[in-house]
Amino acid sequence: MQSLNPLEPGAMFWTGRDRLAEIRQLGVRCGQLGVDPSFELNDVAAQDWRAALDDEDFTLVTVFAAYEGESYADIPTVQRTVGFIPRMTRIARFERTCAVSDFAAALGVRSIACHIGFVPEDRSHPDYVEVRELVRRICDYAGRHGQTFALETGQEPAPVLLDFLRDVERPNVAINFDPANMILYGTGDPIDALAVLGPHVISVHAKDGTWPPKDNPDALGSEVRLGTGDVGMERFVARLREVGFTGPLNVERETDSQAERLRDMAEGIALLRRLTSS
Repeated sequence: MQSLNPLEPGAMFWTGRDRLAEIRQLGVRCGQLGVDPSFELNDVAAQDWRAALDDEDFTLVTVFAAYEGESYADIPTVQRTVGFIPRMTRIARFERTCAVSDFAAALGVRSIACHIGFVPEDRSHPDYVEVRELVRRICDYAGRHGQTFALETGQEPAPVLLDFLRDVERPNVAINFDPANMILYGTGDPIDALAVLGPHVISVHAKDGTWPPKDNPDALGSEVRLGTGDVGMERFVARLREVGFTGPLNVERETDSQAERLRDMAEGIALLRRLTSS
């Protein structure tokens, strides 16, 4: 595996949507692979992706799980559909996450991640207890592959996520820090949140967004091109350095147009190069 530079720009990309060669053409050597819910996880798929990674000399730092039925339309919809909070899909999503862990292990990747959903602040709430136990089981399963299980930020304030992380009581549970998500969900300033969560952050999304409208408590904020939102990327990079994070900065961008998405990602990568070169 190639040696990466501290805070090296990378890319967040997806099976079924992106070709690795296309991502490589953005000028990155590393990134995070999201596994689409409909993507069939089997030995052939793992062999194909392993060969592509070798051919492109590309380093995967994380494999992300996403699940059938998830929707990010607005906050109530996220609460109902995302992660492990919906009770009817918990078993299936646990099994899918374990399959993603196996897939990542076949690719030689030592970290998996996902959104676990809105965790209740009440530690005695049945959903809190059951999701905590589920995360413990996933950590134990991933640990057999020598993997870390990273929880993505955004759907709860940093202190709530930190309490949950500690309550899981597993050495291989960690955080994938997405600064834009803190803004999109209105859960706190990402620069302040990074100061709270910094010791537990093992991977980072470089993503930007704007705050939700004040007159609509159900609405999410808007994701925007890196450097054009409310995160403050220069401050974010500076805080990453302060907390001692040295891993890749994986540019994430979601738009309906693939051409626009790739163009915005290329611009974001160029921005990060400028910010990390000083």
